[in-house]
Amino acid sequence: MKKHNFSAGPCILPQEVFQKASQAVLDLDNSGLSILEISHRSKAFVEVMDKAQSLALEHLKLPKDEYQVLFLQGGASMQFIMSAFNLMQTKAAYLDTGAWSAKAVKEANLLGKVDVMASSKDKNYNYIPKDYEIPKDVDYFHCTSNNTIFGTQMKHFPKVDAPVVCDMSSDIFSRDIDFSYFDVIYAGAQKNMGPAGATLVAVKKSCLGKVDRKIPSMLDYQVHAAKDSMFNTPPVFSVYVSMLTLEWLKAQGGVKAIEKQNKAKADAMYAEIDRNPLFTGFAAKEDRSMMNATFNLTDESLKDKFNNLLVEAGVNGLNGHRSVGGYRASMYNALPLESVQVVVKAMQELEKQA
Repeated sequence: MKKHNFSAGPCILPQEVFQKASQAVLDLDNSGLSILEISHRSKAFVEVMDKAQSLALEHLKLPKDEYQVLFLQGGASMQFIMSAFNLMQTKAAYLDTGAWSAKAVKEANLLGKVDVMASSKDKNYNYIPKDYEIPKDVDYFHCTSNNTIFGTQMKHFPKVDAPVVCDMSSDIFSRDIDFSYFDVIYAGAQKNMGPAGATLVAVKKSCLGKVDRKIPSMLDYQVHAAKDSMFNTPPVFSVYVSMLTLEWLKAQGGVKAIEKQNKAKADAMYAEIDRNPLFTGFAAKEDRSMMNATFNLTDESLKDKFNNLLVEAGVNGLNGHRSVGGYRASMYNALPLESVQVVVKAMQELEKQA
């Protein structure tokens, strides 16, 4: 039977996307060629790339004349150093909210001075720091909008007089916010958009070309922008599936509509975590993520029993990250409410049996 997939990434994608992608592996649009073998310079793939870029800008409500969408490789981890190469002249401000932001700080330190404005490391990253100010003399401010491992999410973003760089790998296209606030948005596809292999970067054109250093070609946003993400062979299949997923999102009513669905799933999940005495949430309530709900058993002796209930219910990928333990329900765009209800039912069944 088909599993209820709560994996944090690579993650669940819409069934119709799987079906269209599988057909394209055999034959892309009756061309007699597979998506896996067509040239990235072919008219067919150029159209795929153009549509993927256009849909991304449409969903983010960003003007094409001001922003460029790139599909790159190396994952979000490559963007830790790539964003710094392109924007850091001498000093940048970072918000430390989890494992990925800490890695971003480490990489940026190779190129200049990094000021960590605030950190939630003191409580194992179970909250989002607040009441910090960003200096006016920094080259940019970097933050991570959603923390997959710890289940926290930024609900508000600070006032900044410098460009803002945001790692949105795990909540891209999941909620309706003012994306024009950001100068660089990057996200690995495998969390909420497509299969692993592609990384989406939406960059404001006016913030580029401001650093004095020489940037390696593969790390230069301007090089990739000039070649329309074709400086080297792009991850063809990942871009194609991302395009299909963005088409699916549009058919659902776009970001605003999917946010309502995501909120319903998160509300159902957190309501049971708070109601059921056998479970306790990990993240601070005001900072809980809509994408990743982290929680623990109040009695670890019930772990095997609960795990067995999950297996019987066909639930996959609910185990928490080793940094937190317990459980993590990753509720990305394509996850149906029904899957959350299955987990809630298992939690209620454990309560009955305990």
